[in-house]
Amino acid sequence: MNKFIRRRILAAILVSLFVVGGVSLYANRGVIRAAFEQLQGNDYPGPGQGEVEITVNAGDNGDVIAERLFEAGVVKSYRTTYKLIVDTNPLFFPGVFTLKLQMRSVDAINALADQNSASLQRTTIKEGLRASVLFKVLSESTGVALADFESFFTKPAEFGLDASLNNIEGYLFPATYTFAPGSSAKQILQAMVDRMREEIAKFGIPKEKVHEVLTLASVVQKEARLKDDFYKAARTFINRLEDGMHLQSDATVSYGVGGNTVSTSRADRANKNGYNTYLNPGLPIGPISAPGSVAIDAALHPAEGKWLYFCTINLETGETVFSETYAQHEKAVAQWLAWMKDHPEYE
Repeated sequence: MNKFIRRRILAAILVSLFVVGGVSLYANRGVIRAAFEQLQGNDYPGPGQGEVEITVNAGDNGDVIAERLFEAGVVKSYRTTYKLIVDTNPLFFPGVFTLKLQMRSVDAINALADQNSASLQRTTIKEGLRASVLFKVLSESTGVALADFESFFTKPAEFGLDASLNNIEGYLFPATYTFAPGSSAKQILQAMVDRMREEIAKFGIPKEKVHEVLTLASVVQKEARLKDDFYKAARTFINRLEDGMHLQSDATVSYGVGGNTVSTSRADRANKNGYNTYLNPGLPIGPISAPGSVAIDAALHPAEGKWLYFCTINLETGETVFSETYAQHEKAVAQWLAWMKDHPEYE
């Protein structure tokens, strides 16, 4: 196609943009740019072939995206693509996009501006994980260094939490998240803290009660197995507190000594730390895990009952015996010890 014919075609396009519907030149400068570059041979005709993944990180600007598309072979010219981005000023969404090789610049740009076409990696945080384990899951899933997450553990004020808190344990809500590529450890943790705030608001927990509720909920989360038992366990702990008894939760003891076993030793229970509810009265000094909605609900709305003890007698099924007297509890403990003897792998 010679230059004369190209110019006539371009002139016809310009005229149509002005005439049809009274459309302005400014509003359609992106379309004009695309048509012009196509005629000049500076753009692929499309629709393209093969597949290539393009990652758009949070904060990437048009210059970075145009360069990435060009280097990957998606578009023919960095300059053409960047000028089109400037003309159209699209909103790019973070994510991983599957594009074709040798696409028209306008088609590639439109694809990256379509949030629904992005493939984002999902990260599932299970209820009951302590922060040290939770951080490892996040690191493995997102590729962010474990040390980056760990560096924020004792910095609650960084996330708008009360600076008097020892750490952010219990304030990271367990759920399935979609984190944008390039998200930092702080951004990821902030999203989890914000999600916990939503849960707190949903339950209408007064500000002065939040730490207490999350602490109790975190213990219930670690101690209970079946959904109905969450509410019984919460009632048992509350009954003990009201009767002036120590909670004597092995989960709190294990957390205090950095352990990860179901049972605790005599030395563990004698260790002096703020999480040892065998030595110290009341709740531990803070949460010991990431409590989910059921655990929080149980802490706020415990079942009715006079239980003072409970013991899980089968760790595979979660069967738990709740007792009102110590004699009843001793029988349950005997059942648990017998089961543990047959299942040493649960130590």
